[in-house]
Amino acid sequence: MPYTEEKYENAIIQLFEEMGYTHAYGPAIDRDYRIPLYMDELTAALYRLNPTLPDDAISDALFKLQNFENGELVQKNAVFMDYLQNGIEVRYTDKGEERSAICYLVDYANTDNNSFIVANQWTFIENDEKRPDVLLFINGLPVVLMELKSPSREETDASEAYTQIRNYMHSIPSMFIYNAICVMSDLSENRAGTITSGEDRYMEWKTKDGSYENTQFAQFDTFFEGIFTKDRLLDILKNFILFSNEGLQSYKILAGYHQYFAVRKAIESTKKATVTDGKGGVFWHTQGSGKSLSMVFYAHLLQSALESPTIVVITDRNDLDDQLYSQFAKCKAFLRQEPVHAESREHLKTLLDGRKANGIIFTTMQKFEESGEPLSERRNIIVMADEAHRGQYGLTEKIKMTKNEDGELVARKVIGTARIIRDTLPNATYIGFTGTPISREDRNTREVFGDYIDIYDMTQAVEDGATRPVYYESRVMKLKLDENTLKLIDTEYEIMAQNADADVIEKSKRELGQMEAILGHDDTIKSLVDDILDHYESYRENLLTGKAMIVAYSRAIAMKIYKRILEIRPGWEEKVAVVMTASNKDPEEWHSIIGNKRHKEELATKFKDNDSPLKIAIVVDMWLTGFDVPSLATMYVYKPMMGYNLMQAIARVNRVFRDKEGGLVVDYVGIAGALKQAMSDYTVRDKKNYGNTDIAKVAYPKFQEKLQVCRDLLHEYDYSAFFGGNELTAGRTITGAVNFLMDRKREKDRESYTKEALLLKQALSLCSSIAEEDEREEAAFFEAVRVLLMRILNQGGGGKKLSLPEINAKINELLKQSIKSDGVINLFSDKEQDFSLFDPKFLEEISKMKEKNLAVELLKRLIAEQVHIYKRTNLVKSEKFSEIMQSAMNRYLNGMLTNEEVIQEMLNLAKQIREAQKAGEDLGLTADELAFYDALTKPQAIKDFYENEELIAITKELADTLRRNRTIDWQKRESARARMRMMIKKLLKSHRYPPEGMDDAVATVMQQCELWADNIMSL
Repeated sequence: MPYTEEKYENAIIQLFEEMGYTHAYGPAIDRDYRIPLYMDELTAALYRLNPTLPDDAISDALFKLQNFENGELVQKNAVFMDYLQNGIEVRYTDKGEERSAICYLVDYANTDNNSFIVANQWTFIENDEKRPDVLLFINGLPVVLMELKSPSREETDASEAYTQIRNYMHSIPSMFIYNAICVMSDLSENRAGTITSGEDRYMEWKTKDGSYENTQFAQFDTFFEGIFTKDRLLDILKNFILFSNEGLQSYKILAGYHQYFAVRKAIESTKKATVTDGKGGVFWHTQGSGKSLSMVFYAHLLQSALESPTIVVITDRNDLDDQLYSQFAKCKAFLRQEPVHAESREHLKTLLDGRKANGIIFTTMQKFEESGEPLSERRNIIVMADEAHRGQYGLTEKIKMTKNEDGELVARKVIGTARIIRDTLPNATYIGFTGTPISREDRNTREVFGDYIDIYDMTQAVEDGATRPVYYESRVMKLKLDENTLKLIDTEYEIMAQNADADVIEKSKRELGQMEAILGHDDTIKSLVDDILDHYESYRENLLTGKAMIVAYSRAIAMKIYKRILEIRPGWEEKVAVVMTASNKDPEEWHSIIGNKRHKEELATKFKDNDSPLKIAIVVDMWLTGFDVPSLATMYVYKPMMGYNLMQAIARVNRVFRDKEGGLVVDYVGIAGALKQAMSDYTVRDKKNYGNTDIAKVAYPKFQEKLQVCRDLLHEYDYSAFFGGNELTAGRTITGAVNFLMDRKREKDRESYTKEALLLKQALSLCSSIAEEDEREEAAFFEAVRVLLMRILNQGGGGKKLSLPEINAKINELLKQSIKSDGVINLFSDKEQDFSLFDPKFLEEISKMKEKNLAVELLKRLIAEQVHIYKRTNLVKSEKFSEIMQSAMNRYLNGMLTNEEVIQEMLNLAKQIREAQKAGEDLGLTADELAFYDALTKPQAIKDFYENEELIAITKELADTLRRNRTIDWQKRESARARMRMMIKKLLKSHRYPPEGMDDAVATVMQQCELWADNIMSL
């Protein structure tokens, strides 16, 4: 017997019962199906948790829980989450005076004081009637919704569960007001998200205890026991779900397992440090894995763990300060306080003196360098340092080299900031957060912060789907740089690698000034821009959203690149922009291009908007740290960088976005050596997996391997006509390949092909610039076949049904992108409108298709869809049509019918469906009434006992009676259902229906009435 969805549902319920949850079977509970709350449990819990509150206060809480102000679902859910995490402010009258208090929904301190229920078959009626697979109620609140898919049904998976959850949000939106976590699971894949999560942001939970061992193939019970043990779930609800308000949009974020366990470890480490040496430790989570949000979760949890300490967040630069501050500000509701900026050292002192507890204060390290006097002697100060390994955290004096606003090299003597911070906040506790590892030589960082608290490396982040890998392509040779220039670049790396002594400063100034002149030479810039545009337009522009970043050596060179692009592409004013700081010494013509702070904020908004025309950002230093654009997939590097600066920069392209295979860094200044050097401090497995990410050595061989796999799967089909022929021939070759794979004997090959062709497409997205043209063209063919297969099998497009014009458009788009073909391929004709199953010309066209396997599949899908529509309204017809179709398909699959014969049978069925629609019109019946008529006349002999006019009269009266009584909520309880049955039987009896000896006929009529109520009453 197959492991059905029902069996999987029962297994999950059993697992929750073992975790101490009480099981509730929906149909057995007497309740109002239009209220998503489990009212009996909720009311009892409010009295239990708030024993000192009077009835009025409890009533006010219940009223507020059921009455939210009009607004978007996300806004209502945010209000509810605040209630859940912090309680509801209620008002009541006591001895004639109005008072207020907090009514708590959950007892977070005493787990056993709460009610935990796992419920299945829990019907809820709103816009439609729906029955989510599993709901978890805490104190009567449906905080978790789970959608399960059968592990043994190949045509469904966890991805389909995501579509189902999104559909529920439209059908039963009120259920999601009270939702904290959504789960989609099919045994092999188990992921959790929130009501705002895209499918790619639903994450696995791979450990029960915080260990990263055995996380690659975590079992389903690890997921459920990892999140939903009672104590853990309460902790997550209270401390690890937040809203980040991004302008008009608000995103609800559930911590990933790596964030949860690392923050918990950090809290324990901090507690210990406050009573010992003040070294809270170092929190290393690779860039892109949510470090900023981890810092927010940590800051939130500190408030209760350490009784409201003051938190000082230190960053290295103003732009980093702005970015991190912005993240904290977006989460101020969760933090329950507004972060503040320290404008100066004096302001920082005032902010610290003005309070004994609380407060989140942002400042830069530079403010500490202004003096060494103590700012505060308090112990309850926690210093959170962002990017904790930067050189400025040293304890000794050294020379620091930087470029000024005009790009000139300057040097200054720096006393180790760590020493100054220690002197100015002598009793504080220090914790460092970093996205890149601390180098082995960097003893200073460990001396300030202590050892690692938690390491979440690149390998783990990629394996978990939290980030994507970054690949490398060298195009240094394209610029034809001479040896002297290459030596100068090497010198730049040497200077960056050392804490330069004062006597080499002047020499390096001269050499690097010379390098600026060479790299900024008009001819070099022309070569650079020509190659970037060729690479971008040929291989990257049509990938994902086409976002790319160019990293320029200096501000002047950034401006030259910008102007050169617009010379060649004058229509690109909205497509390309320069993002860098302004200087008073800038030429006047730069001002309108660079703009003010507000202009840069507008550019950031546009660049993050996938649909905006801004596609290419030219940067120097800004946006290279802490700036996230998930769809950004390409970075062109024209600036020597090394160490953490380099790793931070290239991490701009490692964010997760749809089916993005990875980010591509295109190198014009020889960063390969610096990349290798930077990786030396990473974990052993990171060095093994990402120490060499050259596309020529990694992505291209993988692409060639997948190309060969796809060839092998189609080796019996000759697709040579696709190459060099006209568009019509190419189209026929594509549909011919689909027809070949749709053969009933090739089911396994078809499944393998769709997976392998997707891997081929993703590999090509990284190495298309070095693949041969004939390889790219062949890959375009394989991708067109894959897309068409997926569309026909209804596995793509978020559950969208087959649309042949859409297939045509998709194939055209693919061919234009991959082989620059301007031709149009039409699979059937030049029709642009939607195809109808009942269009005789369309049916005739399918019947004449040369690709018979494809024709069978098209007809099967279209008819199945129509039968499914009938199933919702007409019991008798749907059973009849379903039987005919199933019989034909079984005989076809068993080899008893040829392609031609099964096509003919399905064409006949389509004709019957079309005629059935007309039958009601001929009788003067609506579609609803025809369904009742069909039920009444299902037994063939019925028409011998009644005139047709009499049957039509019964039909009309039956339909009218049901419509008039549609307020009867018969789904609620068996007694209401019985009343409905009595009403129908009484009506039928008055017409002497059914005839003697045909009592079974009533059962059919009753089923049709219940079906009608299911689908009509619930609207």
